[in-house]
Amino acid sequence: MSQPKNAADAGAKLSEKVLRIAGETSDWLTTNSVDILLAAAAASVIALLMMGLRSYGHRIITDNSPDGKWRGIFGRVLSRTTMFFIVASAAAIVAAHAETPPNLLRFIEIIFVVAASFQAAIWARELILGLIQHRVGYEEQHSTLGSAMGIVRLLITVSLFAIAIILILSNLGVNVTGLVAGLGIGGIAIGLAAQGIFADLFAALSIIFDKPFRRGDAIRYDTTTGTVEQIGLKTTRIRSLDGQEIVISNTNLLNKEINNFNNLEHRRAALILGVIYQTPVELLSRIPDMLREIVARHERTQMIRCGMRGFGPSSLDFELLFDVRSADYEYFFATRNAVCLDILSAFNEAGIQFAYPTQTTFTAAPDGTMIMPYPQVKMMVGPDSSDPHVVER
Repeated sequence: MSQPKNAADAGAKLSEKVLRIAGETSDWLTTNSVDILLAAAAASVIALLMMGLRSYGHRIITDNSPDGKWRGIFGRVLSRTTMFFIVASAAAIVAAHAETPPNLLRFIEIIFVVAASFQAAIWARELILGLIQHRVGYEEQHSTLGSAMGIVRLLITVSLFAIAIILILSNLGVNVTGLVAGLGIGGIAIGLAAQGIFADLFAALSIIFDKPFRRGDAIRYDTTTGTVEQIGLKTTRIRSLDGQEIVISNTNLLNKEINNFNNLEHRRAALILGVIYQTPVELLSRIPDMLREIVARHERTQMIRCGMRGFGPSSLDFELLFDVRSADYEYFFATRNAVCLDILSAFNEAGIQFAYPTQTTFTAAPDGTMIMPYPQVKMMVGPDSSDPHVVER
């Protein structure tokens, strides 16, 4: 018998409370009709203004302006304004300027807090994603992380809406200390369990903002040279010069020295030329000028320096440095090939011989006297003075 009686008492109290709120609302509407109408007019103007801004945002998006521009980002943010937030804002303005009853005012404030928190999360999400995509580039073929943007959007959305829910609960009087602590401990546990994945994710984000390379760029790291085919959430795929597909994690890739050949304005050729020691000094002094003339005959080339660099084990070494003003490797390769052939032709005409590795062995007698490794010979001229004979001594 006690349970039905308690339920009846609770129902009666709820009905009495509803009736009291209804009566207070009716009295409020009757006694503050002028203030309510004025506040409602102001709220309507503000609501229409916000709806106009939202329509303007939609118009910017449908315009021909690329989304990656700042105008496009601003339009995306405005277009995500929700009708729930517009209505809640208008109701909050009316309630704040019309001596609203405490119970009704509290209810409107709760609705406004919920609407404002979620709306702020939506605006922040669109702004952050817009900035990231503006930095990366909207065209898929130029995107440095097209396959990872989905997970980036998910992480940003979850983070912002989790903050919004915590703010709502805090404004409703709920103690969120335990919730925040639990989320922190859970986040640490997840981070420790998946630290390798998160390391590659942050490396991918570094690729987004630093842009050390893009998809399609020719790069070199360590001993590998190739073209970037795909940049993913965890790995980057590179097509090497011999046709192999090389997969390397983003973290390991960024920890290495990377040469990006797509950012070159010119390419430099370095040639080492070794001539024999028997070359006369007068002929050696002509080599730098000969090389300068050869380089100058080719288009889009610029001489850097040329001269003798040292004495090699079996050659006199000259160094030639020149630039080819083109980032195209095929053009650079063809130009370097043509310069090398012209050098070979010019040296042949001038009688300059290229050196090749040679080695002479000397043998010492027991008394220390050097002995030639072959018998000494003497050239003897034959009877017709044109037929030399080799005669041993």
